[in-house]
Amino acid sequence: MMQKFNPDYASPAGIRAVVFDFGGVLFDWNPLHLYQDLIPDAAEREHFLTNVCSPDWNIRQDGGRTLKDGTELLVAEHPQHEPMIRAFYDRWTDMLRGPLHDGVELLRTLHDKHVPLFGLTNWSSETFPYALANYDFLQIFRDIVVSGTEQCIKPDAVIYQIALTRYGEHLPGLKPSELVFLDDNAHNVDAARRLGWHAIHHVDCAETVKQLRELGLPV
Repeated sequence: MMQKFNPDYASPAGIRAVVFDFGGVLFDWNPLHLYQDLIPDAAEREHFLTNVCSPDWNIRQDGGRTLKDGTELLVAEHPQHEPMIRAFYDRWTDMLRGPLHDGVELLRTLHDKHVPLFGLTNWSSETFPYALANYDFLQIFRDIVVSGTEQCIKPDAVIYQIALTRYGEHLPGLKPSELVFLDDNAHNVDAARRLGWHAIHHVDCAETVKQLRELGLPV
């Protein structure tokens, strides 16, 4: 990771670093981008993405289960859906439409002001290298904690503790209260707050910017 930052940075509210979630903050990732074409019927598509290739199934791969194991287990459970199940990871890049430009602009603004920046994402360790290779703004981050590599996921407390330890290697003495975390998932935000982090539920970038300004960050 290539970010140059001021290790002594602190906002007036004592924030020393900003932590970004990726999906829904920096990336437009959604299975609908693929399955709207593969399953034209809306009700059938909703059933498939709710009950077959479901969020609960997908997040197991984000937590460290291999794509192969996850796929084969699901094919065994739903053999009638095998082609659609295999498409999930065979055509995974079709679900990653690209960057969310307002989020990336916010990231670059903070980077230009030398605010320390870190990543904390639920993402499979097998698919994350594609993002690293294709989206240069990820090189801004000083460090990125990836759930698939750590084999634990948000909102489990353990991944936040791993992240705090990792970030503290770059910012000695770092405390939870000196971090502000941006995530589009309210459960992940609540988990961070329970551990003493500042956290913003990222729904609208303008609102996120407003809350960062209230913490004295230069955005």
